[in-house]
Amino acid sequence: MRTVLLLPLLVLVAATPARAEHEVYYRYTVLGYVKDATGKPRPNQTVELIRNKTGFSYLAETDADGFFVLVARLGDESAGEALTLRQGPLNTRLTVRFERANHTDERGTRVDLEGGRVVERPAWFRSTLANFLGATSRR
Repeated sequence: MRTVLLLPLLVLVAATPARAEHEVYYRYTVLGYVKDATGKPRPNQTVELIRNKTGFSYLAETDADGFFVLVARLGDESAGEALTLRQGPLNTRLTVRFERANHTDERGTRVDLEGGRVVERPAWFRSTLANFLGATSRR
């Protein structure tokens, strides 16, 4: 009798969609450019994003244009969390910012490393990401 009663419950649980880790609300993207003091791109540079809370880090390498993309696995609970962006001797602290209720838009920021200066440009994030994704799809 128990098996008969549990069977519908098991079917219901199995039919419930699982939240996929590749969904927008599990990603936080940090992208930008590494350039020298004269504005010349710095290719083949390692850029590291460290989640201060856990110490876990994500690595990327700049391309020929000095461009990098780092995708961290951060969920809704990570809003306001501190991250450290590191490139060579340069370190900067970033704060994770997004609307927790928004599960549609990409989450992230743009950070340019320009000859020892760090310039965060969150307003440029969406257009830079769109350009990158468009260029990637054309390859």
